[in-house]
Amino acid sequence: MAIETKTIAETRRKWSEVTPARQSEYQAATPAAAQKWESSTLAAAPNFGAAVRAANIEARQAAGVRRAGSAKFARKVRDVGAARFGPGVQAAAGDYESAFAPYLQAIQGIDLPGRRPRGDPGNYQRVNAVGNTLHQRRLAAASAGG
Repeated sequence: MAIETKTIAETRRKWSEVTPARQSEYQAATPAAAQKWESSTLAAAPNFGAAVRAANIEARQAAGVRRAGSAKFARKVRDVGAARFGPGVQAAAGDYESAFAPYLQAIQGIDLPGRRPRGDPGNYQRVNAVGNTLHQRRLAAASAGG
């Protein structure tokens, strides 16, 4: 059974119309997240290095985070980000559509196995079908350079 979704045009329209209205939530919540961003990003340095395996990448990534720091993060959100959030989302509607469309198409093409009773391990086959499809799509996009 295929997964039914809205069209990419419908998702783009809703994303670009609804998301800008979230500007006040962004403005209120994001500055408070600055410290968590810094500590979480620093804690993720080993994972980042494992993912990219470039020479000395962990030290370079952590140094960049420390150089920016949570104060700069909070200041940029306050002074620049909040005011640009809504217009930025609207300006990115085409980018959103072109980036998300291949993934939505991949989801729409999945033939899900039937739903099993609650708690049945067979239900994970449904999750795996989506996860594997999206992973393969991501790898294909990465190898194609986009």
